[in-house]
Amino acid sequence: MRLFEGTPFDRPPRCEKCDQLEAECICPPEPAFRIPPAQQTARLSIEKRKRGKRVTVVRGLPLEGNDLPELLKQLKSQCGAGGSLQGDELEIQGDQLDRVRETLKAIGFKVKG
Repeated sequence: MRLFEGTPFDRPPRCEKCDQLEAECICPPEPAFRIPPAQQTARLSIEKRKRGKRVTVVRGLPLEGNDLPELLKQLKSQCGAGGSLQGDELEIQGDQLDRVRETLKAIGFKVKG
């Protein structure tokens, strides 16, 4: 008897849609944005935190229709700053309003603020 015999770890992974082996699956990948970015408006603002720290906040993007962790990763990379996801708000450290605005417009979002 093998160590993982009869457990889910013993079997190769399968696609949830077509039940084929993942290596043989031909299902198209799911898009990162289920709601097209052109139909969404991102609201940008800068907030002042304790000790005078500034944070750029992106609001107005629904959590269900977007891949917000991936979007946050892109924004942090573009700005060269840290950030976090607080519920359905994206927070980027520092006064990064112009860079965030340009990045979101390049992706296709409407931007206010």
